[in-house]
Amino acid sequence: MTSPEIASLSWGQMKIKGSNTTYKDCKVWPGGSRTWDWRETGTEVPSSTVEYLKKHGIDVRVLQTEQAVKEYNALVAQGVRVGGVFHSTC
Repeated sequence: MTSPEIASLSWGQMKIKGSNTTYKDCKVWPGGSRTWDWRETGTEVPSSTVEYLKKHGIDVRVLQTEQAVKEYNALVAQGVRVGGVFHSTC
């Protein structure tokens, strides 16, 4: 499965290639996407989460949303299986 490209990002709206849904905030992963309610986990990434992922060999990048989308799409274009959590109003 490949990771879906983020087709567009604007304030409060994100579109994922291959999905008819317009998201405000979303999670994407190889083969899918879904709405993400930032109140589930907050908008900050806990250092314990980053440490856990790195310990298991997963590269982690915590970036401002526009930069994160650029980085994510660049990795997708290279064929890298990548996932992300995006908050479109920060």
